[in-house]
This record gives sequence, structure tokens and C-alpha cells, in this order.
Amino acid sequence: MQFQFSALAFVALFLFPLGHCATRSFSSYNPDPTDVAKNAATANTTQLTSNVRGRAIDRFVVIWLENTDYNKAAGHPDMKWLAKRGITLDNYWALTHPSQPNYVASVGGDYFALDHDEYVTVPKNVSTIVDLLDSKGISWGEYLEDMPYSGYQGFEYLNQKTQANDYVRKHNPLISYESVFLNETRLSLIKNFSQFERDLKDHKLPQYFHITPNMTNDGHDSSIKTAAHWARSWLTPLLKNKHFMKNTLVLLTFDENEIYSTQNQVFTILLGGAVPDHLKGTKDHNFYDHYSLLSSVEANWDLDNLGRNDVNANVFSTIANKTNITNRFVNTTYMVNNHTYNGYFLNSSISLPAPNITAINRNGKPVLQKIKDTWKDVYSSQLSHSYFTPTTTTVSARLTDLATVSASVSS
Repeated sequence: MQFQFSALAFVALFLFPLGHCATRSFSSYNPDPTDVAKNAATANTTQLTSNVRGRAIDRFVVIWLENTDYNKAAGHPDMKWLAKRGITLDNYWALTHPSQPNYVASVGGDYFALDHDEYVTVPKNVSTIVDLLDSKGISWGEYLEDMPYSGYQGFEYLNQKTQANDYVRKHNPLISYESVFLNETRLSLIKNFSQFERDLKDHKLPQYFHITPNMTNDGHDSSIKTAAHWARSWLTPLLKNKHFMKNTLVLLTFDENEIYSTQNQVFTILLGGAVPDHLKGTKDHNFYDHYSLLSSVEANWDLDNLGRNDVNANVFSTIANKTNITNRFVNTTYMVNNHTYNGYFLNSSISLPAPNITAINRNGKPVLQKIKDTWKDVYSSQLSHSYFTPTTTTVSARLTDLATVSASVSS
């Protein structure tokens, strides 16, 4: 839903001028190669799978590529080849710039005013999609190319022969959350591509997972030519794998566009066995963004919600059509999504916004009880002090025109 900011809502966004605030800072961690080798020898790796039937699909996979404008990606021959085998989401948007906040938001429902790619951690009282999946016994994981070992928490890991960028923490959606990396079992589910091949061979893939190529293959340190070639090459055998394809929906997307001064729309395709033949090669014009990753998973497995921007996000039509959800129209004429808001990471004087613990998501479910219990006192306090209005928890500003600012809200 769209609404014009009330005076109270401006308290959350403009409590302090953006030019006069201290950014919240963190100590980075990056072990040397000797420590990496030592830690790798004792790192835990967990194979976790499940078979919880979804209302529309039974497995959801997210593949991330990097920093490419929509038309440049859409025009590449390898992307055209993939698009013929899936549904192109031609109204799909990234949330902000640069990379890291988009990854963080895709699993937690907010980027908490993060506007950089440096080392950060999200406090342990903030829940993610993992908490929702765990509540229903749905297996999950992450696979990151060239991460040195499972659960690696370093800021980066360079190619030890060429010193090229390989693994970077900023492209790992879950690793920034204390609720994940302080839990040894959860940490052991964040693995590299070698473990993906093992899990695929053993039929032990989780039902929900993210795929992040290295900094060359994702296009960040290379080009759309490299990224598109990698995507086609990596996906081709999987699209022929009956076990992998069985009722699986694969989202191939980009974290953000390249030119920050333009609208932050990114080329995105839905692939997999869950895409019916008659829809292959078609386009879906509904508005989606990275928060749709959350709302779609919630709708598919009828999960509770996080009380953040997952609540009102549109659901991918492949799932929405089978769960009786009607997506909303969003006017993107003046949408840009190229700036942050004044909040927790940007301004050390501002507290984390509580989730809206009264929110109901697109599939009609409430906030997860564990989240309600954790945040009820903070929510009441922030509400009484007009930290946010009753209809919004996080305030993500969009540029509309010189006189108006609008926001996405949870209600």
C-alpha cells in the first residue's frame, strides 16, 4: 500500500539530518590463510533436507548475479536463452544501493538504513526467514562459490593463487545476522559449491536456499558476458536434472542495477519444474522486489511473518495464483530505489525499529509468536513515542517528486 507520510512517521525517517549523523561502526574480521586452513579442518558441515509440501512449489532457489542494468542483461544472448525457458519478471526491482543492503533485506525484511558494503552485524533479536522455515521444519541453506569452508565468517577470501576476489561477505544474505551466525547448527548450513555438488548427488538439497557465485562469475568484477555465460552453463545441467527440477522454482536475479542515477530495476527470471510449459518464454508484468522472496515463501508454505516489509510484498504469480492471493498494483513512474533512509546503520543515535507485531501477511498469517514475544515491549514503547505510526515499522523512502515522499508500509 502507498501512503503519504504523516508528521509522526517523519520522526522515524528524519529524526536527525542525514548530513549530521554518525554511522554505526563494527570491527571487521578477516583471518589470514594459516588460520583459514586451521579453521577449515574443524568446521562443521550439516546436510539437511526435508519434504514439506508447499501449496504451489516444493523447493525455492535464489541465484544472485551482480550490478547490471535491466536492458544490458535482457539483451545478452545467454540471458535470452534462459528467458525462453522461464518467465521474465519485467517489473522486478532492487531495493537500494549498494549490494549488501539488498542481500540483508532479502532474508530479513529490511536493510535497516544500511548504505555500504563494510562489515556489519544485525543484532540477535532480529529474526529472518530462517526462523519462519524452522518453525515448520522446512530445510534451508546457502551455497557460496569459493567460500573456504562451511560457516566462514571472514570479510572476504581471495583466490590464493591469483589474489582475485572470490568470496565476499557482503554477498552472503544470512551471515550478517547474529541470530544465524551465533548458532553453530545454522552456521553449518552456510556452505560452498563443493558441498552443493555433494548435496545434489546425495539428494540432500534443502527446500529453500541461496546460490552466490564468486566475484568473477556473478559479474561484479567482470561483465554481463561472464555472468550470463556462467548462469547458462551452471543452470543447463540442473534444468535437465529430474530430481532438482521436481516442483522447484528458481529465481535468477541481480542484486542491483549498475547506474545509480537511474531506476533500480533488475532483470529477473523464474525457472524450474514449477514453471508450466505454456508460460515459458512469457513475461509477468506484476511489481516485485527483493521482499517478494520473503512473501512468496511465506505464502507457499503458509508461514507466519516477520512483521517487516515481507508483510505487504507482492507474491510471485506462480505461487499467488495457487494460493488465492491478488497482487497489488504499484505505480513505479517516480520510483527510484537508489537511496537509504535515516535509521539504525546510518545513524548510531537511532534504535532498531521493532517489527509490527500486529501485522498480517499476504497469506493471512500473523507475526511468528517468538518474534512477538521478543519485541512486544519495544514495539509498545516505540509506538507510544511515535517512533513510527501504527501502520508502519520500517520507513523506506522512495523519490517521487520534489514535494512528495512516499513509503512502503505494513498494515
